[in-house]
Amino acid sequence: MEVVTPVRPNIDREVRPWAGLDAFLWPGYLLAVAITSITIGLIWDISWHTTIGRDTFWTPAHMAIYLGGSMGGFVGGWLAIKYTFLLGPEREGVSVSIFGARAPLGAWVAIWGAIAMITSGPFDDWWHNAYGLDVKIVSPPHAVLGLGMFGISIGALLLVLSRQNQRQDKSGSGLFVYVGGVFLVLAAVFITETTLPNHQHGSLFYLACSLVFPMRLVAMGWAGKCSWPATRVALVYMLVQCLMMWILPLFPAQPMLAPIYNPVTHMVPPAFPLLLIFPAIVIDWVLGKVRSRGGWLKTLALALGLGGLFLLILLGVQWYFAEFLLSPSADNWFFGGNRYWTYGSRPGPYRQEFWRLNKLNPNSEYLRFSGLLLCWGVASLSAWIGLIWGDWMRKVRR
Repeated sequence: MEVVTPVRPNIDREVRPWAGLDAFLWPGYLLAVAITSITIGLIWDISWHTTIGRDTFWTPAHMAIYLGGSMGGFVGGWLAIKYTFLLGPEREGVSVSIFGARAPLGAWVAIWGAIAMITSGPFDDWWHNAYGLDVKIVSPPHAVLGLGMFGISIGALLLVLSRQNQRQDKSGSGLFVYVGGVFLVLAAVFITETTLPNHQHGSLFYLACSLVFPMRLVAMGWAGKCSWPATRVALVYMLVQCLMMWILPLFPAQPMLAPIYNPVTHMVPPAFPLLLIFPAIVIDWVLGKVRSRGGWLKTLALALGLGGLFLLILLGVQWYFAEFLLSPSADNWFFGGNRYWTYGSRPGPYRQEFWRLNKLNPNSEYLRFSGLLLCWGVASLSAWIGLIWGDWMRKVRR
């Protein structure tokens, strides 16, 4: 009598279509390329505006931004087609349904971000034709564009998180760290106006940093499976910012829009990046000692500690580093001191000074004890959101 041994189906392949690297790796890489193109284009576009002025919608910087947006939309769209029409019943365990169509959560967020970015293009062109050059980085069309960029970066983060969380080893963490670093760069770019070295002794600078950075560093540190994830994310942020700061001045350019008070001859670079790597190291060290987030009381205590440590470390390193950046010693290609001034910036001693620090002026940014308490509260709230967000990111599977 012949005994037939039943063949056990490959459950891993049925439940997780990307389980070996091949089926889910390339969308993550393509979305990483997309947000890299967006980030490079955004920093380049700011440099273009501060060096040349408003030229045309079809600038290379704009094309880099919208190339990244289009790529994000195409990748998300392809994943929606694949998971809706090309996969079998196993798709339900690894995708999210919206109006009958299925795709990974990151793909849906990327599609939404791409739609917002493409919508902002004609809006931005009309805005400039109607009102001229931007006075602020965050104009209404740029706000829509920023939401779209945020959507694509979150979509990329969710997609690489799915892959990282599905794997037992740490091989999926590298892409997560890179995408997280670029995500941190995007956040830093949108608060550029409050983080120039001349602001770094004022309360507004520390308030903006306390609002934006702890939640991102804590979330990445809590969700990453590799060692020292927040530190690695902060290192990617510094490398991307430094590369843009070093590369942009290599290209000659001159202002094309009056009035010209500072006749620059090369593309204006961004200022030297913030030293976020130091608070990130401390955040990683603290999170490495914590096994679980625990209840709300433990989460609150942890958030207060992380927020206070972030503010304390950033204040300790950035306060004195800002003094160095405003000194003649930093006026070189490496630190880029005194080279981030736009063509519309008048010469004067204010370039080497800290701004709005009058103790007697109620509207000044003088850093008082009450201001530090406010920054601590904001940083703690930001860290609390980061803990909850990071805890959720640990569970992303689809």
